[in-house]
Formats: sequence, structure tokens, C-alpha cells
Amino acid sequence: MLGLLDRLNHSRRIKRALDVTLAGGGLVALAPILAGTTALVVWKHGWPPFFSHERPGLHGKPFRLVKLRTMTNERGPDGQLLPDAQRLTAFGKALRASSLDELPELWAIVRGDMSLVGPRPLLTKYLPLYTKEQMRRHEVPPGLTGWAQVNGRNALSWEEKFALDVWYVDHWSNALDLAILARTVLAVLRRDGISAEGEATMPEFRGSSAAASPS
Repeated sequence: MLGLLDRLNHSRRIKRALDVTLAGGGLVALAPILAGTTALVVWKHGWPPFFSHERPGLHGKPFRLVKLRTMTNERGPDGQLLPDAQRLTAFGKALRASSLDELPELWAIVRGDMSLVGPRPLLTKYLPLYTKEQMRRHEVPPGLTGWAQVNGRNALSWEEKFALDVWYVDHWSNALDLAILARTVLAVLRRDGISAEGEATMPEFRGSSAAASPS
């Protein structure tokens, strides 16, 4: 048993080393692209260029997720933000299609709040809505990309996504991570599953039927 734990901890150290090396190197190499894209976001969407939101990390511990804004801050007569579909610009759609809006998350990976590969960090308000099985997606650090993202992304239902996330938790290895990273490059180039059908991104998660049924 001790040997198994030693191997697991060794694999986790390798994963962390890969995260820091690749994310840190990516920040340096992509700094001109990030700076240029940030300037374009300010021009197209106004200030601030970044979107910051609290998300649950490993074991549900909250952290600040920072992305480039893909929407305007337009509000209706009541002062409330307009629906996502009305605020998402053509430029914002292009950012999402290219995944350039995700570049600031590389710093969260270097900091240790995220990993290159893992279940995507979702909204904290979803935490009480998960089934016990779905909650297991937080047993590993959230990722910039993940098993669900290379198997349909936002074209999947929430239940399908969560099932893939839990599969990743149960089958994680560094070899699997490298395979997911390679498939992510292809998915970005093909622009697969950017949004759910009829939605700007994904409909809000309101809980699974399994979570609502009595035990």
C-alpha cells in the first residue's frame, strides 16, 4: 500500500512540475499575444479587460478565476446586465473559439490554484446542486482543459460533462494528461463544441434529477 501511495505522490509531483514548466513557459512565450489581445478587449469591450470570478478549486476551496472578457457590460433600463447572448460580441465569440480568453488562467496554474488538465472550474453556486458522485470532480485540481472538453465541450449536457469529469478522476495519469493536451490543440483548431445548441455558452446548471430525487 505504501508503495502505491509513493508512486501516486511521485506522479502528482511530476504533474505539478509539468504544470509550472508549461504554464510558466506559456506565459513568457505568449506574453506579446496576451498583451495585444488585452488591448483589443479594452478597445472592443471597454475597461476592465479582465473578468474575475470566485470558483471552487481542489476539494471545493474557492479561488479567483481570471479570464479576458468576451462580453460587454451593457445593461437594460432596470440596471441589470443584459442576457449573455446580447452582450457576447463577434469579437468575443472569436476569442472563445480560439480559447485566447483563457490565457490569464496560466497564472492560476503557476500559482497552484489550477492544473493544465482537470475538470473545468464552474460556479460556486453549483456546489449544493451536485449529486455525491458529481461532487467527486473536485477531488483533483480544476484544469484549463479536461476530459470533457476534448469529448464534446459545451455540446454535452451537464450530466455528460460531470460523468466524464468523474471518469477522469478515477483514471488520471500523466500519460492521460498529455493525451488530453494533444487533443485539446486539435479541438481548438477545429473549434469543436464552443457553445450548446441555442445558447451563447451553456444553460445554467439547475441540478440533476438524481440530486432532486429522495434518497
